[in-house]
Amino acid sequence: LFQRDIHLRAFKVAVFVGCILAAINHGDALLANAMTPGNWLKVLLTFCVPYCVSWYSAIKANSSNA
Repeated sequence: LFQRDIHLRAFKVAVFVGCILAAINHGDALLANAMTPGNWLKVLLTFCVPYCVSWYSAIKANSSNA
């Protein structure tokens, strides 16, 4: 659960996928400089989801190999 490499890999996935998803979902508001605090919260959650999915997948894969 607390392996540094799993968290680092999940962070990299979250940055890559999160940027793509944030651009798709909030690109117009970002370019128009019309982001509200609620939109920023949604962007933060946009990055959290791929992190959690990547982390959970790695944990499940490691536990099935053990």
